[in-house]
Amino acid sequence: MSAKTESRLTPRQRLVRGLAYSAVGPVDVTRGMVGLGVQSAQSTASELRRRYQEGRLAREIAAAQEALAQELSAAQEVVAGLPQALQDARRSRRRSKRPWMIAGAAVVVLGGGAVAFSIVRRSMRPEREEQSPRPPSVEVQPRP
Repeated sequence: MSAKTESRLTPRQRLVRGLAYSAVGPVDVTRGMVGLGVQSAQSTASELRRRYQEGRLAREIAAAQEALAQELSAAQEVVAGLPQALQDARRSRRRSKRPWMIAGAAVVVLGGGAVAFSIVRRSMRPEREEQSPRPPSVEVQPRP
């Protein structure tokens, strides 16, 4: 077999091949055992890392839940006091004349605009008295 094929074997395959072939057996058995040991160590480290992260995540979730519970209780207090605050605001607020003033100003502006439009339009119309000194190009009298 070529060196390329040997490097692609997994440790388990090396161990099995080493046990099967007596000529290269001791080398492959050793390499297979070392490879399985390394894989086992990597798997254990990965599992420990995952458990640590899950534990840290669990602590973070617990802290977030506690903060959320505090925010929720604060919000409930605010909501409980809302009707009283609305009543106080209604009592202290007096009716203002501002909407009527705005409506009156709008009517005045629109009326002024209408008058200005009317004046400009009338000034643009040609007067009937100002006729052209030339005779009309079409007959003015309708035919019978």
